[in-house]
Amino acid sequence: MTTSLPVTTAVRFLREKRLAFMPHLYDYVEKGGTGESARQLGVDEHAVIKTLVFETNEKRPLIVLMHGDRQVSQKNLARHLGVKSVEPASPERAAKFTGYQFGGTSPFGTRTAMPVYVEATIFDLDRIYINGGKRGFLVEIDPAGLRTLLEVAEVAVGIEG
Repeated sequence: MTTSLPVTTAVRFLREKRLAFMPHLYDYVEKGGTGESARQLGVDEHAVIKTLVFETNEKRPLIVLMHGDRQVSQKNLARHLGVKSVEPASPERAAKFTGYQFGGTSPFGTRTAMPVYVEATIFDLDRIYINGGKRGFLVEIDPAGLRTLLEVAEVAVGIEG
């Protein structure tokens, strides 16, 4: 039995850039987060990467890629960016910036070009699982691919969740 692969903007982007990826579908659970997807796929939550949309106090959007079992220190992120504050974008604003539904946000093929900040330790992993542009759909890639596909800046803003 084969389940057809969703052809999302992210999948089209990955194919266009010729980055090898392995698709993983799971049953999306509202508010299940990375813990739920990691459990269903049988992978370490640390390797499931969240795509988080933030806005600076000047309302400039940005993306932070973070380990599933960590949170973003907004204070450290603001300090790194040299702004007064950052806060998570509302689901509506995040969807407007990315073109993706909340819970299905991918850093690939976003509607608006935004700076992407990656927790530096993500590059220490062999493989990562990151949203493929749809709820219940992760793509497994080599984390080095993030550098190939996106203009990324490494940060150290992760804190224990």
